[in-house]
Amino acid sequence: MAGGAPSAAVAAVLGLCPRCGEGRLFAGYLRIAPRCEYCGLDFAMFDVGDGATVFVILITGILVVGGALIVEMAYSPPYWVHAALWLPAIAILTLGGLRLAKSALMVLQYKHQAREGRLAK
Repeated sequence: MAGGAPSAAVAAVLGLCPRCGEGRLFAGYLRIAPRCEYCGLDFAMFDVGDGATVFVILITGILVVGGALIVEMAYSPPYWVHAALWLPAIAILTLGGLRLAKSALMVLQYKHQAREGRLAK
């Protein structure tokens, strides 16, 4: 990404530093790095809180429950088939979605210079 900041979508999907596009946002799978190893951007200023978790849980729930209802109404499979289909789907959607949602919220906070709210005097 030499030559400037990446787009918000690219930085979020790849988990890159929103300022330089070279460093990584994460030190582990979901653990945020303390700062960018290339440009030194302090990631402590980002506060995604539980927002990413709430989005992922709600979206995963809608997809899995909707899919389970469609499969049940169309095929009426035994319960073990539902378990074989939907337990891995829940794990994949949740773990994949958490990292993506967390990085997207962090990148958007940087791009839009979101800060803690303050009351005007």
